[in-house]
Amino acid sequence: MSEYPQPRYRYVIGPDGTPLTLADLPPADTKRWVIRRKAEVVAAVRGGLLSIDEACDRYTLTVEEFLSWNALIDRHGLAGLRATKVQHYRA
Repeated sequence: MSEYPQPRYRYVIGPDGTPLTLADLPPADTKRWVIRRKAEVVAAVRGGLLSIDEACDRYTLTVEEFLSWNALIDRHGLAGLRATKVQHYRA
């Protein structure tokens, strides 16, 4: 299902350029999804730290929600993840 690498890595490079490990990811019970947290989860999946399925299970996300974050980063960079601008970017 995933188009990203499947091997398990110890760390990946996070959205701010620093190493990101499983311990650095947002808590599984995260309710407030700020730009940084969304970007960290996307970076973890892209880098092979987590699979899409693992990320969705861990954070109770739908695959569509995760894929929308991924697409917004590709199209608009991190600013695309801003909730207040979502209608502007998705239009």
